[in-house]
Amino acid sequence: MSPRSHELSKSDFETLSNFRYQMRRFEHFSESAARAAGITPLQYLLMLHVKGFPGREWASIGELAERLQSQQHGVVALVSRCEAAGLVERRVSTADKRQVEVHLLPHGEALLVQLADLHRAELQSMEGKFMVPVVDWDTP
Repeated sequence: MSPRSHELSKSDFETLSNFRYQMRRFEHFSESAARAAGITPLQYLLMLHVKGFPGREWASIGELAERLQSQQHGVVALVSRCEAAGLVERRVSTADKRQVEVHLLPHGEALLVQLADLHRAELQSMEGKFMVPVVDWDTP
């Protein structure tokens, strides 16, 4: 055990515990909503990261791997499953033929909008409960 752990108060641990609890509650909600819509939680996250990628309407496999915190070969397999389900499609980049772009298809977009609406409502219902803990880890 590090000496710093002695510096944390009971309140600090309660704050961190509550944060993790609320985060897990939201994650469980999200997983259940995705399954109820007929897709896996990872398929939902992939589509969310494609649509939510800053500045454009597509993302590369490498960018998606970073966003999903996964290995590229796992994301390639996930994209293949999403393609088979009619959610996304791969396109060779017109700017760089070595790069593959992942784009949402209309069916994927419709599912994503439906799920994002549910997620927004859930987040609004959690207002004031899902707070990022502020713990001063460096205070002696």
